[in-house]
Amino acid sequence: MSVDSTVRTVVTGVGVAAPNGMGTEAYWAATLAGRSGIAPTTRYDAAGYPLQLAGEVADFEPEQHIPSRLIPQTDHGTRLSLYAADEALRDSTLDPGQLDPYGIGVATASSMGGFEFGQRELQNLWSKGGRFVSAYQSFAWFYAVNTGQISIRHGLRGSSNTVVTDAAGGLDAVGNARRQIRKGTTAMLTGGVDGALCPLGFAGHLSSGALSSGSDADRAFLPFADDASGQVPGEGGAFLVLEDAASARRRGAGIYGEVAGYAATFDPGPLPSGQEGTGLVRAIRRALRDAGAAPQDVDVVFADAAGVPDLDRAESRALGEVFGPGGVPVTAPKSMTGRLFAGGASLDLATALLALRDGAIPHTANVSRPGAGHPIDLVTGEPREADLRCALVVARGRGGFNAAAVVRRDA
Repeated sequence: MSVDSTVRTVVTGVGVAAPNGMGTEAYWAATLAGRSGIAPTTRYDAAGYPLQLAGEVADFEPEQHIPSRLIPQTDHGTRLSLYAADEALRDSTLDPGQLDPYGIGVATASSMGGFEFGQRELQNLWSKGGRFVSAYQSFAWFYAVNTGQISIRHGLRGSSNTVVTDAAGGLDAVGNARRQIRKGTTAMLTGGVDGALCPLGFAGHLSSGALSSGSDADRAFLPFADDASGQVPGEGGAFLVLEDAASARRRGAGIYGEVAGYAATFDPGPLPSGQEGTGLVRAIRRALRDAGAAPQDVDVVFADAAGVPDLDRAESRALGEVFGPGGVPVTAPKSMTGRLFAGGASLDLATALLALRDGAIPHTANVSRPGAGHPIDLVTGEPREADLRCALVVARGRGGFNAAAVVRRDA
């Protein structure tokens, strides 16, 4: 099926599960208030680990949101995904039961899959034997399980997929969903909710060498700051409902904004000193070109904000190259949630749409000013009111993945 690049793709529903807020409006209120969800971890004994902090989704009772039959067969991350997907569909007022089920698909992102479920079953295998391993282990650990469980729950049989590009995945999933809309799909449920806050997952985070050395929850994750010391892992993310603008208007749907541009690039292997961030520059420029926008059209950038000094400097250089030093307001609300991996970019995209809706740029909490080597207009201290029409969201994943998306306020 051919792709019609003239089809406008709009967002009609948003669902959020985040460490500082369950539900879209609760998350948005907490973000504008500067309330952080980073705290000492409670889901496992972290005393023997170099970092005892995490962005955990608090007050989530799966039994209140997930059918009881799904509880034994799902990982904690999948349950959060089901919650966020349900909320996005409700918000969109789209009723899958009234539409062709083959016309609605699911596109998700994942970085690790159901690691908490997998760890529990491995412990059963080692301590009790194979007869005590759940049959659901055969799929509950799988990185594509969220796509499968969401599509089954809502009877969505359209073209579906899963991308694994680490923290760039939340944008890559949306880019894939947008392509399906342009190929004639009625609607797509897309995004990412990720997290593996367990010893097995923590081992993966440790291998990155990017974890924070901080012990103070308010000072451990400081993107673009002089005293940035690394990342704090978190869980959660967001789902969006994407539709063809024409069909969304015909049914009278509320519209958050348009996914006007998207691009992805890849940096193969370590780059020479001074060339870090060149792939991100290419992704940003291609996304702007795809949106028919110029750098001066962008009112705010939601940064990848790794919290790792070298990575932050590379991102600052990339933004400076595209927009000029201090040429556009930059923000990193993930300083309040931690690094959500495949869920982080989709949450940033949802946050950008809320910012466009309400004319408010959330601030980068706990960072008083950008550090040396960061010639960016970082929004700090409190939210900044502005007439926002166009936002850029950027994301990077381990291994060289870069992604950028442009969203516009609905006219």
